Amino acid sequence: MLDKRKFFINGQWVNPAKPNDFKVINPANEKPIAVISMGAEADINNAVSVAKKIFLSYSQTSTEERLVLLERLLEIYKRRYVEMVDIITLELGAPTTMSAEAQADTGIGHLQGFIDGLRQLTTREKLSNGDVLCREPIGVCGLITPWNWPINQIALKVLPALATGCTCVLKPSEQTPLCAMLYAEMIEEAGFPAGCFNLVNGDGINVGSVLSAHKDVDMISFTGSTAAGITISKSAANTVKRVTLELGGKSPYIIFDDADLEASITNCIQSCFYNSGQSCDAPTRMLVQQSVYDEALRIAQSVASQVVVGNPQDEGDHLGPLVSGIQFDRVQMMIEKGINEGATLLTGGKGRPTGFEVGYFTKPTLFADVTSTMSVFREEIFGPVLTISVFDDEAQAIEMANDTDFGLAAYVDSNDVMRAERVAARIRAGMVHINGGPHRYGSPFGGYKHSGIGREGGVLGLEDFLEIKTLHYPD
Repeated sequence: MLDKRKFFINGQWVNPAKPNDFKVINPANEKPIAVISMGAEADINNAVSVAKKIFLSYSQTSTEERLVLLERLLEIYKRRYVEMVDIITLELGAPTTMSAEAQADTGIGHLQGFIDGLRQLTTREKLSNGDVLCREPIGVCGLITPWNWPINQIALKVLPALATGCTCVLKPSEQTPLCAMLYAEMIEEAGFPAGCFNLVNGDGINVGSVLSAHKDVDMISFTGSTAAGITISKSAANTVKRVTLELGGKSPYIIFDDADLEASITNCIQSCFYNSGQSCDAPTRMLVQQSVYDEALRIAQSVASQVVVGNPQDEGDHLGPLVSGIQFDRVQMMIEKGINEGATLLTGGKGRPTGFEVGYFTKPTLFADVTSTMSVFREEIFGPVLTISVFDDEAQAIEMANDTDFGLAAYVDSNDVMRAERVAARIRAGMVHINGGPHRYGSPFGGYKHSGIGREGGVLGLEDFLEIKTLHYPD
């Protein structure tokens, strides 16, 4: 078992203020793989104090100096890529092929996106009235990241902070802390000034809450559940700091009767089940037009029955386990709710797949004939569970798509691109995928309503970490 009980503060690996061991579990076999320390208020105070002090000098570095550091980090990340893949597979349970092609790849894609964005960023411009607008780093940033796409979210927060001249304290998820600690090693090796990046492990109650309420933290960037995001916002309010949130989702996938049914349904199911359903922007609600509904159910059942669950250490496109026992129990509870509320179970159901008595493996599950009053239609499940509902016309499709507290992503498939764009314009979501269009590095990621505040990635992701100052000169 790996000993990872130190924190990275002021460019050094240091012991916690008070010992508090926590075991990191491999979700595929439920065995401990490492022991970390859970931080406390004293550890956050130490890290924030360091970040505040170094901000005075790091904020004055030039864009060119920071670009050199980012380019060096990119080289190091590529060289240590396999290490990152292996760690993500071990602690998250993502199959090794998916870890290599997607999970770890986000560390390269977002870094290149921010490098490109930083080169485009205008930090000083003259307004039409003669005044000068300046963009300056906001200060010390508290960064709280989740377990489901660990490096993706770390990159989307740490990189824009460092790129814009901010300093930061990162609290990664205690479920997947090892990849964050490897990332800290890379930042250290790249030569970033000691103290501009700091890492303290811990949970939300004892560490995240202290970070969000800290008087010397100028900004909080949080990714996680909507409930936790509300708590973070309330905690941050007393010190009037900037808060950006990337929260939950219950994204609709609208399939009109002129779409390529086979392609659309396959894409929806694969996208929903990807990462074992543990993605906030996953299309978890398939909405199908009435005239092709029966055929869609036949295709969906056929496609879903071919999805397999397997050992994450094996290569292939199979699904791995859920991240933890807590997550497994929640998904099982939601599947039971769907059955009890009268949804038609097409595939999957409760319990583990055959042959998986150990590990947090879950049956890929399809529910049909789902109505808007059912829990599985309304609540974020965060597992390989897809609901299928029917709509009559375009207006009802839009109404059903928007019938949610969330607004992160949406998907619209139609052979009539004008209709697809017309529908997209009326959906209250931050991102709309038309006819299978993918999300690309450098594009903004974020949502409406309870799905969050702010955008991550590219130039817009950098701007969230900048303050605006106006210089007024005499006429």
